[in-house]
Amino acid sequence: MMVRFHTLVRALAIGVLAAASGCSKEQPKKAQPSTPVRVATATRIDAPVNIMASGVVEPMQTVAVTTQVSGTLLDVAFKEGDVVEKGQVLFHIDPRPLQAAVDQVRATLARDEAQAEAGQKDDDRYHKLADMGYVSRSQADQMHATAKAQMATADADRAALRAALVNLGFATIRAPISGRTGSLLVRQGNNASPGGSPLVVINQISPVLVRFPVLSQDFDALQRAVATHPVTVRAAASDSGSMTNEVGQLGFLDNAIDSLTGTVTGKAQFANAGRRLWPGELVFLTVEIAVQRGVIAVPTEAVQTGQQGAYVYVVDAKNAAATRPVATGMQLSELTVITKGLNAGERVVIDGQSKLNPGSKVAIVGPGGDTASAQLGASGGVTGSTGSASGEIAPGASNTAAAAGGGGQTGGARGGAAGGGRAGSVSAGSQVNGGANLPPPIVRSGTNAPTASTPTTSVTPTTPATTGPARPPTTTTTTPPATVARPPATTGGRP
Repeated sequence: MMVRFHTLVRALAIGVLAAASGCSKEQPKKAQPSTPVRVATATRIDAPVNIMASGVVEPMQTVAVTTQVSGTLLDVAFKEGDVVEKGQVLFHIDPRPLQAAVDQVRATLARDEAQAEAGQKDDDRYHKLADMGYVSRSQADQMHATAKAQMATADADRAALRAALVNLGFATIRAPISGRTGSLLVRQGNNASPGGSPLVVINQISPVLVRFPVLSQDFDALQRAVATHPVTVRAAASDSGSMTNEVGQLGFLDNAIDSLTGTVTGKAQFANAGRRLWPGELVFLTVEIAVQRGVIAVPTEAVQTGQQGAYVYVVDAKNAAATRPVATGMQLSELTVITKGLNAGERVVIDGQSKLNPGSKVAIVGPGGDTASAQLGASGGVTGSTGSASGEIAPGASNTAAAAGGGGQTGGARGGAAGGGRAGSVSAGSQVNGGANLPPPIVRSGTNAPTASTPTTSVTPTTPATTGPARPPTTTTTTPPATVARPPATTGGRP
C-alpha cells in the first residue's frame, strides 16, 4: 500500500514538473502587429493673417424722439419694437390749440395788410400835396414813415403765420431716421412738452457699427493694411469659432492711443441686413490684415507636444510611422499652419498617436473609423493539443488583443503542454503595441485546471488484508507548485 502511495505521489510530481517545464519554454516570437490609425495629408492653403478682438455693437445713429410743441398725446401710430422708416408717422398731438393760433395770426395779418395798404395810399397822396405846396414836407415824411411801419407789421404777421403753421405741423410727429423703436416712454393721453422726457428712442441698426480696441502691438500692422487695401472684418456671436454671415469693413481708427489701456479704438461697419447684430451685444471679431499664399497646413489633432517641442507622426510608403519635429504657425479653425518640417502631400497621423512608437507599423483606418475597435489580422484562440483550455479575452476587455492575431494562442499552446487541461492564459504581449499602452487582459481558466490557491486532494484506497480487520482509506493533501497557474505578464508577451 505504501508503495502505491509513493508511486502516485511520484507521478503527480512528474506531472507538475512537466507542466512547469512546459510553461518555462519560450513561445516563438510573433511579428509586431500593426497599429490602427487615421491619417490626413498635408496640403497647401491660403492662410489669412488675422487680428482677434472683442467689441461692442453700437447703432449707427440714435435719436430720442421728443415733441416740439406742448399738447396732449392723442395717438401712437406704431408698436414698441417696430422697425420704422424715415418720415413714418409715430405720434399725433392734439392740433386744435395750434390750429387756433394759426387762425389768429391769419386774422392779424389781414388787418395789418389792410392798414398797410391804406397807409401806402396816404403816403402817395401827401407826397403829391407836398410837391404842390399844400402841405409841409414834414407832414409828407411823417405819412411815408407810417406807411412803411404798417408794411413791416404786415411782414411780421406773415412770419408769425409761417411759424404757427410749422407748429401745427409738429402736431404730427414723424420718424427722423430709419431704425428700430424701443420702449414707449410716454403713453397715449399724457401731456407732452418740449422740456419733458423723450417719447421713444430709435436706434439705426442697419447698418451698424462695432467698436473694438486694437492693441498697440497690432496697431502698426493694421495701419499699414488700412493704407493699402480695405480691411475685412468678420463677426462671431461667441468665441466658439462659429462665424456669422456678417462681413464688414474697418471704417475708423482713432487718432490717439489710450495711455491707460495701451489700445486704439477702431470701428467696423456691418450692413447687418438680417439684424443679427444688436446694440450693446458683445461680439468677437476677426480682422483680416493679410493673406499668406500657399502655406502647408495639417489638422490640428495631428500636432503633438513633447519635451523637444511640437512634432507629428509621419507615415511613409511602407506604412511605418516616424516622429518629425515641426514648427507651427497660426491656427485656422481645425487646421494648423506648419512653417517648417513638413512637405505638401506627406501623410500625418491624426488619431491613434498614443499607441505609436517610432518605427511602428500602422494600419490605416478609413475616414470616420474608430481606431479603438479596428480589427487587424486573424483572431486568436488556438486550442491546445491535449486539454480543453484555450486563451480568450473576457468581455469588456480591449478587443485589440485578439484582433491583432494570436491573442489566445499562448493559452491554447499552454493548455496542450500541461496535459490534462491546465489553465490557459492570454499573453499581454500579443496585444497591439506589445501591451505597453493597454490594460492587462482578464484571464479565464480552462475547464479542468485547478487554481494555484486550491490544494489538490488525492485518495489512496487501502486493499483489505487477508487476515484481520479492514483498514480505512488514507487521505493525503498536497499543494501544487505556484507555477501551475501563473498570471500573465503585463509586458513583453511572455508568462
